[in-house]
Amino acid sequence: MRFQVDKDGFYGRFGGAFIPEALENNIAALQEAYQTIIQEESFKEELNSLLQDYVGRPTPLYHAANLSKKYNTNVYLKREDLCHTGAHKINNTIGQILLAKRLGKQKIVAETGAGQHGVATATVCALMGMECIVFMGALDIKRQAPNVARMKMLGAEVRAAESGAKTLKEAVDEALLYWIDNAEDTFYLIGSAVGPHPYPDMVSRFQSVISEEIKKQLKEKEGRENPDYVIACVGGGSNAAGAFYHFLENDDVKLIVAEGGGEGVDNLKTAATSFVGKEGVLHGSKTLFMQDEKGEPLEAYSISAGLDYPGFGPLYAHMKELNRTEFFAILDDEAMQAGLNLCREEGIIPAIESSHALAVLDKRKFNEDDIVVINLSGRGDKDLDNYRSYFEF
Repeated sequence: MRFQVDKDGFYGRFGGAFIPEALENNIAALQEAYQTIIQEESFKEELNSLLQDYVGRPTPLYHAANLSKKYNTNVYLKREDLCHTGAHKINNTIGQILLAKRLGKQKIVAETGAGQHGVATATVCALMGMECIVFMGALDIKRQAPNVARMKMLGAEVRAAESGAKTLKEAVDEALLYWIDNAEDTFYLIGSAVGPHPYPDMVSRFQSVISEEIKKQLKEKEGRENPDYVIACVGGGSNAAGAFYHFLENDDVKLIVAEGGGEGVDNLKTAATSFVGKEGVLHGSKTLFMQDEKGEPLEAYSISAGLDYPGFGPLYAHMKELNRTEFFAILDDEAMQAGLNLCREEGIIPAIESSHALAVLDKRKFNEDDIVVINLSGRGDKDLDNYRSYFEF
């Protein structure tokens, strides 16, 4: 199994758990407990019940007839935008909060970029009656005001990260610092496939319901379980990890990653890690990330608040090394136009993150008989102000 994590938390030579001493006990307990807990029948029953009756799964696999005609191929959209809270993030937060309860934790801390993970975390904390603190970059708080309001309505405390670029990296930094100071009673509910082991594997497993459903739904619609291509956007990598999970070992299914290209990789005003990242340790795992000559993380940039992270999860570093994935650096302009295109062609307003995945249709040629599944990771409600200002509506 080339793309499953080993016992030490590594995908090939990427991953692991590079953590402060103050977190060693918490991480060790989580590493020891999580695989046992998630295999318990009572856990699986509660998780599956909530995914069905609370989240609204399975989400549709929608044949986008107008996009298919426009691009002369067969385009399917996996409609994660129809999940409760408007994005795929809730798949993971449901799983992790059930785990936190079984570990006896009373408080939840989380980070968020676009706000979707923050909303999903605040949602499950309200459901389970747990205290919730969400760290969010000060810039993202301005860019994603509707989601900030949602988090507060749900009872979460939103704390601004004021250092550096004031975006997702800084939110992760602050959340980790809080966790170090409150390790005994607090569970860190990471939103992406990043961080120290076991988080990249754990998030991927909880999100793997996406590709599990794709296989079943495609079998019903096309008579075959496997598409030719799966496309997903990647910041840290949670939605792509879910969309790719059950196809990772099958080389006949081509996997395509759309990164936040920003204004271009040449001037480093970008978040396209696969093009400009170097090997190092970021937020507890060995991976690829944008860094200066001293190995310090550079400020990432993307018009999408959910993609402006300077690295990605260790799974993607491993996939890149083994040439398992095609990577595209999607420029801001390309993503915004692709988002508007979906609105006009299919009557669906996507999150700007998801628009990066849609933009691959304009950058790569597919065959007429190909089946191309695009993971529509979130809806665009949170981004309406950004769309409006960009297009001057």
